[in-house]
Amino acid sequence: MMPQSTDQNTRSPVAQKAQHWTGAAVEALLAVPFGDLIFRAQQVHRQHFAANEVQLSTLLSIKTGGCPEDCGYCPQAARYHTGVENQALMTVEEVLLAARAARENGASRFCMGAAWRGPKQRDLEKVTQMVRAVKTLGLETCATLGMLKDGQAEQLKEAGLDYYNHNLDTDSDFYGEIVTTRSQGERLDTLEKVRAAGILVCCGGIIGMGESRAGRAGLIAQLANLGPHPESVPINNLVQVEGTPLYGTPKLDPFEFVRTVAAARITMPKAMVRLSAGREDMSSELQALCFLAGANSIFYGDKLLTTGNPEAGRDRELFVKLGLKPMAIARKQDSRPT
Repeated sequence: MMPQSTDQNTRSPVAQKAQHWTGAAVEALLAVPFGDLIFRAQQVHRQHFAANEVQLSTLLSIKTGGCPEDCGYCPQAARYHTGVENQALMTVEEVLLAARAARENGASRFCMGAAWRGPKQRDLEKVTQMVRAVKTLGLETCATLGMLKDGQAEQLKEAGLDYYNHNLDTDSDFYGEIVTTRSQGERLDTLEKVRAAGILVCCGGIIGMGESRAGRAGLIAQLANLGPHPESVPINNLVQVEGTPLYGTPKLDPFEFVRTVAAARITMPKAMVRLSAGREDMSSELQALCFLAGANSIFYGDKLLTTGNPEAGRDRELFVKLGLKPMAIARKQDSRPT
């Protein structure tokens, strides 16, 4: 049976209130017959979002390569030989030019990523200038800069940052197999700083890294129980890059990916669930199933940090076939805990 809300006044799964999800409950959800799971995810999705709208986001690597971390999936780690060179931080003018192009192509959110363990103050000051510049274009802004020190989230908030991305990557039991230079607890500490500053949270993970179904369930449960759950949840399918430790990992079954998207939608009903890394290798049919499962956001453009992404023209053709349309800039939600 599918897990139900503990609220005795709930009469329908669609009307469920927030609940605490255990890993076992999410794993049971992942085991539901595929059609039933997609049907339930669609019900939840339509309760909170327009059925045929998808948010378009663009991600720009403003500082590429040279990262001191040892994340097993990442070609930007300095210790791996992947052909990704250490590059300097982009200028505000370069970022603004990319943001204008993203807006012209229909993006409503512009995300800036830097390969740092965490930003130094002199670099953060440059990033806040970028945020202010991008905001003048009417775009939502998001940044992923690594771990934040005390006071840094407040500086980003003052600059007008809408979202901060910091993924959990995988569930707590499997985390040590993927990353050893940064604990998951440190990631959670940064998320607390972001929440306290009043910035919306973008937090998800990567699947297909060799984790079990129970591990995928554990990740979804952790995200759903953050309290409140993230406003934006990127679901990444591992992009295998030669030279990284995870290169050669057996690929995840596509239906399992769709099931994970559906579980994210059901357990985090108000989140933007984004198809992120790995979409380049997805067929149009697989992406269509993901949209049916409740995904309503994609990264849009030719590159995702250092890996490929479907061309904008291919995305537009798919949207026409499926009757989807780009979402306007979403209304902000109050990100402060109640």
